[in-house]
Amino acid sequence: MAPIKYEPVITVSATYGTGGSVIAPRLAMELELPFIDRLISVDAANNPESTGSEEGLVEGEREATPTGRFLSYFARAATVGVVVGPEPDLPADADIRARTQSALQPLRAGAAGVVLGRAGAIVLATRPRAYHVRLDGPAERRIAWAAPFEHLDPESARRRQAETDRVRTSFVKKLYRTDPANPTLYHMVLDSTVIGIDTAVEVIKTAASAFFATPVQ
Repeated sequence: MAPIKYEPVITVSATYGTGGSVIAPRLAMELELPFIDRLISVDAANNPESTGSEEGLVEGEREATPTGRFLSYFARAATVGVVVGPEPDLPADADIRARTQSALQPLRAGAAGVVLGRAGAIVLATRPRAYHVRLDGPAERRIAWAAPFEHLDPESARRRQAETDRVRTSFVKKLYRTDPANPTLYHMVLDSTVIGIDTAVEVIKTAASAFFATPVQ
């Protein structure tokens, strides 16, 4: 059997206000790699009964997500600190993990791509030629960055930051018992709020290109 040919993969974990939703697709476009978006929309998590309860999910995730209550589950877990018992009509954690990472299966098998969220650095931790990036920064600077971008006043942006970070952290902790802020999960931890979107993209591209050119990874 011929050995698997692993194409380049970049995973991007981003806290609120670090520009992950702009930086990750830019990386994919400029490197000509497929882009896999986040699974969880925080708006959807907090409005599971709305008609747009799965807004922001990429094609295929709507089928993978049992209902809007799945997203609501992680929003509640974030509020009370992850210790939330399973609800009768929700699948077990193992089933949820399988559903949420289904879009990453081609990458695990060797395909190329840029992944935003989805605990990509954990799911693809042992996958050869996978470069893992974490975008973070001081909360106040992230809030200042995000407020004009989302047309929010500072206090609304502050609430959104706290809520969003809780939901995303809860998602990873609940399914993988791992803190996504752990720097050992990543090859690079970058404060994009001090260098801007364009420079952040270039820094990641340069570092990832050097990584992919290294024989032993």
